[in-house]
Amino acid sequence: MKIAYMPIDERPCNVEYVKRIAQSSSQIDLIMPGDHVYGKKKKPADTEGMWIWLMEAAKEADAVILSIDMLFYGGLLPSRLHHHAEKTKEIWLNRLRSLRQSHPELPIFASNLIMRTPKYSSNDEEPDYYEKWGRELFLRACLLDKQQRESLSEEEEEQLRVLTVLLPLEYIEDYEWRRTFNLDINVKVLELVKEEIINFLVIPQDDSSEFGYTAQDQKVIAAAKERMRLYQKVHIYPGADEVGATLLSRAWTFLTNNRPSIFPIWSSTLGPGLIPMYEDRPFGESLKAHVTAAGCQLVQTPEDADFILAYNTPGKIMQESWDQHNKDLTYTSCRGLLNFTDAIERFLAAGKKVIVADAAFANGGDMELIAMLDDAHLLDKLTSYKGWNTNCNTLGTTIAQGVMALNGDPDCIKKNLIYHLLDDVFYQAEVRMKMVNHFLPAYQLSYFDLKNQTQTVTDEISVRMLKAYETMILHSFKDVGIDFLQITSPWNRMFECNVSVQFSKKRGEIHVT
Repeated sequence: MKIAYMPIDERPCNVEYVKRIAQSSSQIDLIMPGDHVYGKKKKPADTEGMWIWLMEAAKEADAVILSIDMLFYGGLLPSRLHHHAEKTKEIWLNRLRSLRQSHPELPIFASNLIMRTPKYSSNDEEPDYYEKWGRELFLRACLLDKQQRESLSEEEEEQLRVLTVLLPLEYIEDYEWRRTFNLDINVKVLELVKEEIINFLVIPQDDSSEFGYTAQDQKVIAAAKERMRLYQKVHIYPGADEVGATLLSRAWTFLTNNRPSIFPIWSSTLGPGLIPMYEDRPFGESLKAHVTAAGCQLVQTPEDADFILAYNTPGKIMQESWDQHNKDLTYTSCRGLLNFTDAIERFLAAGKKVIVADAAFANGGDMELIAMLDDAHLLDKLTSYKGWNTNCNTLGTTIAQGVMALNGDPDCIKKNLIYHLLDDVFYQAEVRMKMVNHFLPAYQLSYFDLKNQTQTVTDEISVRMLKAYETMILHSFKDVGIDFLQITSPWNRMFECNVSVQFSKKRGEIHVT
């Protein structure tokens, strides 16, 4: 089956990850835009080029996965920076109507993010004024929302008064104009679902919180969804960069008329009820949302499951992955990794496929879990391992890999395991912040700007990643070696990297470039 896929931007998590997941299945031929139409970070993609590609791809596709943010704005970051005229809304909405008119039977699966509002001050992905006023913009909206929905303490009232005086009105007006514009697009895209222009829509929440702009927008969209009675066709939940993988799974289950079943096991008792960092609801609620969005179902017994989801969560307190050397005691006292590993081993021995969503830490994998799975000779027996960025980023890609690998290529599955160990564990959790603290300062570089020293930095990352891999992975993947590895930095920063790797049939000498 041919599936046309327009990602939300050009980063590896939205392009390379989804390609690799699709390659796990011999049933999927993934059609994607050419590199020349993508933008780069804040530079918008060629939206006219994207439209031309989409119209051509639709002629041969069995289904389309479409990012509204890419098509309307030129990507995720441009959606936060644009100055589009009002008339552009109807231009793009009518173009999608024309797509449906040309292809009345084509299944269209779309995503359209609620614009995020980070809690911190940085202009790396936001307007320039967010460098100085980002935290204040977030906090002001958060306090205003809380004041309306609940009440503020005296301290919070004073905090709001100070923010009202300090924050430049021009920045508030610019930020709120764009949010209003984007929110209107969110609602109008719901109308496209109501018109059956779009078959299924996901509205992920990037960096969501209980109060503030994102929560206010979610309330408006949820009310519109309820008014239009789009309960089954529109799903709203935390996430962002996993959405392409989720919709790939959804498209596959739709085209094959198959609804895979999942049985979850948890590493901690409190895990299902904890709220992870960067999200607004418990792990257990996000699990239900992502399973349903992916076209799957939860079951009550492992015997009824197509695969087992081993969900690694914190014990009680969640930390960033780079703080593992000083992790909270509850990672031990309120979590049982020995029991968790033993359960994985038993399910594998019983012939069950096991996928691991490693969300115990934010922004990287759990080194202790990896060591335990390796010691138990289980790592290379898994069907999927993911442990990157937010909980829902990890969860969505984990589920999609499980679905695509139901009748997948074992060799491809094994290589994907290594790929994510290199990226999620050894880069994100191990190498990244050590480089930031002990390598970048010598070159006067920062986390968000590698300047003209990108090659020097990525060469060092390659060496350190492979050393970490060889040091920790002692008992797994004996039949798979790495012939060649090259690291690039697509946005010239440390937040993410692109891993290009060539494998051999036997583990041995590794070449780094």
